[in-house]
Amino acid sequence: MSELKGKIDFLVLVSATEANPNGDPLNGNRPRENFEGYGEISDVCIKRKIRNRWQDMGQRIFVQSDERADDSFTSLKERADGCKEFKAEIDKKKKADRDKCAEIACREWLDVRSFGQVFAFKGVEVSLGIRGPVSIHQAVSASPVDIISMQITKSVNSEDKKDGKASDTMGTKHRIGFGLYTIKGSVNVQLAEKTGFSQEDAELLKEALKTLFENDASSARPEGSMEVCRLYWWQHSEKMPSVSTAKIHRSVRITPKVDRPKKFDDYDITLESLDCTKPEVFDFV
Repeated sequence: MSELKGKIDFLVLVSATEANPNGDPLNGNRPRENFEGYGEISDVCIKRKIRNRWQDMGQRIFVQSDERADDSFTSLKERADGCKEFKAEIDKKKKADRDKCAEIACREWLDVRSFGQVFAFKGVEVSLGIRGPVSIHQAVSASPVDIISMQITKSVNSEDKKDGKASDTMGTKHRIGFGLYTIKGSVNVQLAEKTGFSQEDAELLKEALKTLFENDASSARPEGSMEVCRLYWWQHSEKMPSVSTAKIHRSVRITPKVDRPKKFDDYDITLESLDCTKPEVFDFV
């Protein structure tokens, strides 16, 4: 593993067509939106998809979703205990070396050395917090989104019912017609040095962002409805570039060409020239 060459900034343009990019469980699973009507995808949702892609690449992941678990563990505590070296240090209780615990966890799991992790379990005296170098913003759409709702029904009852259909037969499904979302993020070199996040790990992150919605199809997001349209990747040679991350992210300007954009080409997307490393640009449409 080689050390990270320098700070990384990235920006991903993602389109959603007739899909629910990220449902809000506290709002009937309607697509997330802010008070101005712009669509949102939470950073937690984005990190979940990155973890899934890393799993598909054969990487060891600590925070796995139940339906994609690739080991026999059913909880985070079981997975942590499954690492004998980590458990042996934790079992020392008050004598445990937290720095050594963090070093073991970061070496063992890619998502821990990337995003960080809190290890705090009931009945375990030692709690541990690791701060990761990869930070990701919640994604926001370039234009307000229109949420479409439709009533759905089941053709059969789940349980026996003599008169009519059961109360759970009816339901509601939500989607947006179209939205272009911007995912922003960066990789901090100082924190990467602490967790061991390497240049090879950065390449795995880049590849995950390129293929973010592979193997992610569902009823809410049919195959092909979510698409990575473009990736901007700034690999700086310095730990602290002279141009701030905020200014770099703002250098990508997205302007609608029409009042109600319905596809990626309905936006005029330009890149402002800055006094820093030029980005790699990957187009997928």
